[in-house]
Amino acid sequence: MNLYATKKTASEGMLDFALFLANITHMKTVIEQGAGYRYYVAVLVLISFSLALQIVAGVLIIIIARCEMTVLSSYQRLLNFLNNLITGIIFLTLIVNIIKSAFGTQRSCFLRWLLQRFIL
Repeated sequence: MNLYATKKTASEGMLDFALFLANITHMKTVIEQGAGYRYYVAVLVLISFSLALQIVAGVLIIIIARCEMTVLSSYQRLLNFLNNLITGIIFLTLIVNIIKSAFGTQRSCFLRWLLQRFIL
């Protein structure tokens, strides 16, 4: 059972890291589009909030992974609480990312510019 919990925590961490990188890429795209983008501030706030939640979840995942290696019976309740807390934080991150994706992003027309400049 302990091995399963450790693998589950590690896989949560890897998925959280992948979502973190996707959010950073999205933030870069929004910043490159500039303040002329209609939902610029709203999307930046949502991305920043999502990144903060992911950092908190990542730190808690590391704490749980470290504590699970030296499991003491006194830590079981704390680890269970932290595991439930991480699940809630990840769910909240999911909701924030769904709301963020509803705003969409503008197309920068970079590909069209590239094709016109170098190919045509």
